[in-house]
Amino acid sequence: MRFILLLSVLLTYAFTFTTYRTTDYPQDYFRSPVDHTIYLSGTFGELRPNHFHAGIDIKSRNGKVGQPLFAVADGYVSRIKVQSGSYGNVLYFNHPRGYTTVYAHLHEFPKEISDYIKQKQYEQQTFEIELFPNPDQFFYKKGEVVGKLGTTGRSFGPHLHFEIRDTQTEKPINPQLFGFPIKDNIPPKLHQLKVYYLNKKQETIGTKTYDVYKSGNRYRIKGDTLALGAWRIGMAIKAYDHMEGAHNWNGVYQIDMLNDDSLWYNTTMETFSFDETRYINAHLDYEEQVSQKSYFNRCFKLPGNDLSVYNVQVDEGIIPLSKHKKNKISFEVSDTDGNTSRLEFWVKRGDVKAPESGTYNYVLPYNEENIIKNSAVEIYFPKGALYEDLYLQYQSSADPSSGVYSSVHHLHNFKTPVHTYYDLSIRPIGLPDSLRSKAFIGYCDKKDNVINCGGEWNNGWLKAKVRDLGDFSILIDEIAPKIAPVSFKSNMRGYNRMSFKITDNLPTARNVKGLQFDATIDGKWVLMNYDAKNDLLTHRFEDDLESGEHEFRLSLRDQQGNETIFERTFLR
Repeated sequence: MRFILLLSVLLTYAFTFTTYRTTDYPQDYFRSPVDHTIYLSGTFGELRPNHFHAGIDIKSRNGKVGQPLFAVADGYVSRIKVQSGSYGNVLYFNHPRGYTTVYAHLHEFPKEISDYIKQKQYEQQTFEIELFPNPDQFFYKKGEVVGKLGTTGRSFGPHLHFEIRDTQTEKPINPQLFGFPIKDNIPPKLHQLKVYYLNKKQETIGTKTYDVYKSGNRYRIKGDTLALGAWRIGMAIKAYDHMEGAHNWNGVYQIDMLNDDSLWYNTTMETFSFDETRYINAHLDYEEQVSQKSYFNRCFKLPGNDLSVYNVQVDEGIIPLSKHKKNKISFEVSDTDGNTSRLEFWVKRGDVKAPESGTYNYVLPYNEENIIKNSAVEIYFPKGALYEDLYLQYQSSADPSSGVYSSVHHLHNFKTPVHTYYDLSIRPIGLPDSLRSKAFIGYCDKKDNVINCGGEWNNGWLKAKVRDLGDFSILIDEIAPKIAPVSFKSNMRGYNRMSFKITDNLPTARNVKGLQFDATIDGKWVLMNYDAKNDLLTHRFEDDLESGEHEFRLSLRDQQGNETIFERTFLR
């Protein structure tokens, strides 16, 4: 009988990893996009603020930009995008076997593509551009150079962000499942366990965090048995993957939680859709992430979490506790090469104390529309905006500061996530008609920075779409953005470019336009490349610019229409 039981346990462990690791992806179809050993600074499905990482980040060979990148298979350029943030310069290739590969943060495009982009930028008179070339326009054979590694867009260091997507669905797929030569013999490292005390509604009424330590070939918790003052619990694990030759703490591929040797909960980072990536705020412990920059993988499911990365959830991952029986809990955390770390401990029910009652004004069910309305504010949360029922605390206060033209509305706090944008309308107080165009709804973040959330006037109310909870009020902005020459002088002979630092007094929310700019030389529109990371505008002189004196004009506008104009003459 003991042999049968042992065999059953071993089969459970083996089943846990092999069942969910898909192996039907081609293993020899793609070559490496780089010509050196692949070291990763980011893995697929890695936990990031408000999104899962959709590819792998391949480190530069020498820590610098400019190394060549190669077509991983025969294919044509299906999409080109140039952005000041996000992916920066990015190419999309469609391949015959139904896959699309993505090369992001490029330092340079191939010349034929670069010339095509510039032509379209001048035609449309815009720096940021998205293009969809014909399939026969830019075709590359496997192994041909398709660009140079860079750090454009929202990139903090030279690397290639590389993705593989299903062409039909556009879902990203974990590139490490395609047989790329990535050496990894190091199992993930486990750091901490977090336990959530849950009530009958499966709502969190308390938490406790435990450090874990390695003992032999397993991880343990001090004392081995946890007596927990709750009838039921959920758990979360903090874990990172590591590999030879790199010091980065990367995301893990698979997490299995077993309750008495039965697979209770599984998450596998094989694929997901971009439409669901923001559900990461239900998957991780959001308060830990925004308050401590600490990333815990939640191993029980919040009711409003519709992520597709979970394969097994018994009772949504929630574990009932007994005072007279211990539950054996096991975590198995794996990378794509099957390197696995295991944590084992036991739990039982301890003395359960009545939770402290909290104060709140409204109960917002997660699966319903919710409206809050009074004489000063109107708030509409669409269905699906919340991951679980919210016991919302609301109050308003006066702010005598100049430039504040409403009450300050305190909507709960920044530690609670919101999935979708919700409507926030605020009635102004004492706002002159002459300042209506300069008014916006401002959000005060956790560091007391004001963020411009925009807003449109509707029947005397200023209305904006926002996606955070916290403090909001109506503010005004009459301060024009600034232009500071970095490389510009009256005699530009011998120079191949000019550049300017541009700044504004207020950042904008993601759904609100930031700084807008236009530049002309002798009245004709010219291209200014925008590096949002460094607030830098750069113009490279065209070959057809004649020698002599020229007039340069750069206009810069913020969200509220405040404008700065820089006009100078220069010799070329």
